[in-house]
Amino acid sequence: MNNNDCQISRGMELNNISGLGERCNFVKADFLKLPFADNTFDAVYTIEPTCHAPDALGCYKEIFAVLKPGPCVAAYECCMTNHFDPENEVHQMIKSELELSNGLPDIRSTSQCLVALKLAGFEVVWEKDLAVDSPLPWYLPLDINVFSITRFRLTSFGRFITKSFVKTLQFVGLSPAGSDRDSSFLEKAAGGLVEGGRKEIFTPMYFFIVRKSRSDS
Repeated sequence: MNNNDCQISRGMELNNISGLGERCNFVKADFLKLPFADNTFDAVYTIEPTCHAPDALGCYKEIFAVLKPGPCVAAYECCMTNHFDPENEVHQMIKSELELSNGLPDIRSTSQCLVALKLAGFEVVWEKDLAVDSPLPWYLPLDINVFSITRFRLTSFGRFITKSFVKTLQFVGLSPAGSDRDSSFLEKAAGGLVEGGRKEIFTPMYFFIVRKSRSDS
């Protein structure tokens, strides 16, 4: 399920390439208004999309309704961690940058997500910020201070070349107007993610498995 035509089109293309075109379908819809009957699905998973829902509880309630009694939901959420200090100006600046550049509403904490899941009716089977024990920082691919040949395009110089190339394409009419602005916007988003990761105040790896009780039939 997705609400973006471009992403749905790309997903369908990739499914067809993988031979899954007849087995996997896409539905354009709103997280807060799922167009499915209650108790429809045997399982549900989400990987980082529900952080875009303005109402976590409302979103989780919708998922709860369409899930059959007994099965589980597995999900990754993007969250502020317990290290985030709302009184810290630097923390707030990073959070605001993440929200603006990634198109997010007020980013919820892991604790707020957990409370919302329980209020929606789910039994929590397991939950953890997997970034805590990750052998490598999740933000490493975005960090311009770490150099490697395979990551050259992500370094400061590599990004400069990319930006110059995009401007050239835009100038000669091979790229839509505003492409250079979009490129700069994405670079800023990457910078916010790296800073949030370094300070351990933001994680894209809050993972949980929750169950809809069989008594909720």
